[in-house]
Amino acid sequence: MRWHPRTADTFASPIVETQAWMRQVQLPADMPLLNVAQAAPTDPPPEGLRRAIAEAAMEDNAAHLYGEVLGLRALREEVAQQFSGAYGGALGAENVAITSGCNQAFAAAIAGLCGQGDQVILPCPWYFNHAMWLDMMGVETLPLSTGADLLPDSDRAEALITDRTRAIVLVSPNNPGGVEYPPALMRAFFELARRRGLKLIVDETYRDFDSRGGPPHDLLADPDWDDTLIQLYSFSKAYRLTGHRVGAMVGAPGLLKQIEKFLDTVTICPNQLGQRAALWGMRNLAQWLAAERAEILARRDAIVAGFPTLAGRGWRLRGCGAYFAYVDHPFEGSSLNIAPQMLARAGVLILPGTFFMPAGAETGRRAFRIAFANVDRAGISTLFERLAAFRPA
Repeated sequence: MRWHPRTADTFASPIVETQAWMRQVQLPADMPLLNVAQAAPTDPPPEGLRRAIAEAAMEDNAAHLYGEVLGLRALREEVAQQFSGAYGGALGAENVAITSGCNQAFAAAIAGLCGQGDQVILPCPWYFNHAMWLDMMGVETLPLSTGADLLPDSDRAEALITDRTRAIVLVSPNNPGGVEYPPALMRAFFELARRRGLKLIVDETYRDFDSRGGPPHDLLADPDWDDTLIQLYSFSKAYRLTGHRVGAMVGAPGLLKQIEKFLDTVTICPNQLGQRAALWGMRNLAQWLAAERAEILARRDAIVAGFPTLAGRGWRLRGCGAYFAYVDHPFEGSSLNIAPQMLARAGVLILPGTFFMPAGAETGRRAFRIAFANVDRAGISTLFERLAAFRPA
């Protein structure tokens, strides 16, 4: 059978590919697996949240029925209220759509904005699912190179814009780089997008683990923010709800009316139990989430403090924050070929930088992404010991 080239020609899911490595490789007997490949909590939600899910399943009949396409009204109102407070804006429920995970929020945004042959600017290294979806939609990805600090530049972005460009995508804190984009950088891209008639899509999946105390940007405080900004969010990382698939999009009511068509044909409504879980979490877990953030930041600090062990052997730390560290390796070969060897000989499952860059990009061949959220501080020390001792064949 002949598959449609828009799907067949995009690259395989990196997570699926690394899972295949696990089936093919026998791990060293004396080195328990260190999985720094996937950025997802492995522990279940806290007990109170699990009890809330169980209670909803048993007592709330509506939790088992179709709901509103744009999501549970109470959850949309809660997101609007908390985002208004956090960013200094004035959002209402009509500015919020609940989606089946943040990936679907991105897919819906692109479906509402782009047609085949249109273009979207992605800073690279990029989040691979963004690039995959653009491929499958027939939308051209315009890679925006970043500097040594992994920060994109709005002047470079403007040089890429054509009459087919529809949006610019930023992810902060960044996946895969870990870097937190300064407010001035976010404002520069916002003003660029507004001036050129584009949408700025800001994916803030990891906003709950930002190291800064104040709002990460002031864009939602702009009185006309919704003529330009589309902001995406995930409940998965904050409340350990990865399997429940709950995300959110914040944008103009007119845009949400259009993406409602996409959501209705794909999932009809978001997961009902997951939405109730997210709502309970937002209302009850602020203190618990603050402790989770503190632990993630402590692990980030452990990465930075321990990295000289690798730096002395030619490794380079490019970015570190939220769930991720992005590093350059000192070896001659490509990270794509080295990563399976690292699994087989050092017991480390890690994603090569080639998964986050255009095909053939030399900077991807030199890099790895370390997802450290599921590795405690002792595990980080062990990771560095193994990487320091590792030599590819």
